[in-house]
Amino acid sequence: MSTVWHTMDFKKATDELMAGMTRAEIAEALGKSEATIRQARLDEGANARRSPPPGWEAVLAKLAKQRAAQLQRLADRLGAA
Repeated sequence: MSTVWHTMDFKKATDELMAGMTRAEIAEALGKSEATIRQARLDEGANARRSPPPGWEAVLAKLAKQRAAQLQRLADRLGAA
């Protein structure tokens, strides 16, 4: 699974995670502002682009695991119906 994170850039990772999470929630988890997250998600070469916060991979992995657990609980409830 770590291979996936190493082959995925910050924008792609946050795109997948933000399907069920806001930029504000990601910013809070990373201890950064929403503006910082927005700028880190910009395409390479964009003038306002900034580097992702240090340690973003571990934080997004934790958030993804939490989201997976939420989705698993939903799937379990739907499967029981």
